[in-house]
Amino acid sequence: MTERFDLIVIGGGIVGLATAYQLLLRKPGLRLALLEKESELGTHQTGHNSGVLHAGPYYAPGSSKARLCIEGKKAIQKFADEHDIPYELCGKLVVALDSTEFERLANIKQRATANGVEGLEEVGPDRLREIEPHAVGVRALWSSNSGIIDFRRVALAYGSEVRSRGGTILTAQKVVSIRVTESERVVHTRSGDFVTRDVISCGGLYSDRLAAMTGDAGDERVVPFRGDYYTLKPGARHLVRGLIYPVPDPRLPFLGVHFTKRIDGEVLAGPNAVLAFAREGYRRLDISPRELAATLLFPGFLRLARTYLRTGLAEIWRDWSKRAFTAQLKRYVPEIREEDLIFGPSGVRAQALSADGKMVDDFSIGESPHVLHVRNAPSPAATASLAIGRELAEMAIKRFGI
Repeated sequence: MTERFDLIVIGGGIVGLATAYQLLLRKPGLRLALLEKESELGTHQTGHNSGVLHAGPYYAPGSSKARLCIEGKKAIQKFADEHDIPYELCGKLVVALDSTEFERLANIKQRATANGVEGLEEVGPDRLREIEPHAVGVRALWSSNSGIIDFRRVALAYGSEVRSRGGTILTAQKVVSIRVTESERVVHTRSGDFVTRDVISCGGLYSDRLAAMTGDAGDERVVPFRGDYYTLKPGARHLVRGLIYPVPDPRLPFLGVHFTKRIDGEVLAGPNAVLAFAREGYRRLDISPRELAATLLFPGFLRLARTYLRTGLAEIWRDWSKRAFTAQLKRYVPEIREEDLIFGPSGVRAQALSADGKMVDDFSIGESPHVLHVRNAPSPAATASLAIGRELAEMAIKRFGI
């Protein structure tokens, strides 16, 4: 069976759903379909998200991350208020453990000021302990407007809006190829064909493969990194009131372990960052030989691995050693004990990597005739989802002549 639409969005995660919603807000009569390969929406990066509403202090001024995070956070809070979705502005502490981190902390404050981040305060040890009585540090940035939310619940609410506005959402529709002709694109799935004039691809972990299907593979590839969390047992949850983060080291590719209160009351500790052996490999021994081989043979990954060999080995060790993982956590909350931790959820981050071994830091959108591809949308993409969706919708309307 072949169905025809004006525009198809590929990907039923939070960014794809936000994009479909923003398009229908602007073009109510648009015949729009969203195709999702799983039987439910938001089951991968959206469903494995830690749930942090980022205020935006880290990101380079002028970057898409900085701009869209701040816009998106305001939009998502307004959306949550209108749809009775609970969230909490519990605040985030970015903690310096010693004076060697002061310069990096000051750089974050400068970025935050340039980005227009509200509710930011530099605090000393006494104020730090008022905010987080069980944490330690010599200086910190307190972001009182950072918060927590259930992003999958948000994504499902976007989906409800899409349907109520006349959009079609089709699940269990894995895209296997896209045939491009002069006037239309034929999206082939395992269940049938869908004909459309325009396509927006929000494929997450498979974004590079979907771009390649339209003849626009580019030089970047998605490399999947798995992050494992521990959860604090109920008796230890009082040790963390909100969000406790390290000062990021710009020389390293990932943030490092931290503490995250969740909207359901749970507290996450982690994650680490190790290579996933499958793009959807949420467990340590989940392996796709084909996908792993593609990663290991990609020159960009080999260059990245050589650059961060020592860091990577340390991450692998912490992944398998609960004692080593706990030792990292105790640097920020000394009262944490091994027996307080239960091995918890995992997520896989879709990280675009260039052939020269550099991680693509900013959000990245590619385009070819009548197609837009979200090539890279790591954190804070969930926070920024409505802003990313707004930007994609406006690009589509202008470039496609919708």
